Amino acid sequence: MKELIAKDLLKIKAVFFRPEEPFTWASGIKSPIYCDNRLTLTAPDVRDDIENSLAKVIKENYPSAQVLMGTSTAGIAHAAITAHILNMPMGYVRSGNKDHGRQNRIEGRLEKGQKVVVVEDLISTGGSVIEVVQTLREAGAQVLGIVSIFTYGMQKGIDALAKADVKNISLTDFDAVAEVAAAEGYIKSEDIQRLIAFRNNPSDESWIKR
Repeated sequence: MKELIAKDLLKIKAVFFRPEEPFTWASGIKSPIYCDNRLTLTAPDVRDDIENSLAKVIKENYPSAQVLMGTSTAGIAHAAITAHILNMPMGYVRSGNKDHGRQNRIEGRLEKGQKVVVVEDLISTGGSVIEVVQTLREAGAQVLGIVSIFTYGMQKGIDALAKADVKNISLTDFDAVAEVAAAEGYIKSEDIQRLIAFRNNPSDESWIKR
């Protein structure tokens, strides 16, 4: 599955590699890779692979799940499609409370005690998805875990998820995408070590000069 989804993301150019001309994230960190999973929604074959894989992961790892909750905004469509496949209720969690109407942060019906799986598109440091998990827990939900399309596998994110006591299962990850990218000629094989160096310590920019 990791290889299939990695190939899919590379095929539709949802993953960009620029080790020689790094991207700058909002945090200021320079990165040799950028992942835009929103592009998967406009590629029906890839979208089918992703949603069917998410459904399979949920059935196998969270069989008692009762509700899917997408993260706002990128996880909403994936949660909706996957919930349709599984014939399950679905909602989503806003990044903040609405400033009008009922001022909801959680959209969709959620009963206290319901078992929830959070659907996210991408995890780097884990901060935003953990905030969603905490919001759901505060509302009385039992969060079984997270499913996501891609994770960078950064130690900061791994530690944050562990501290929040929440499990994440990603369809593919940084290492798988890098290996497939090298095998299929998207990057040079020697670039893998530079990518891994970035992943292991994003604040150390020495990988740029290698």
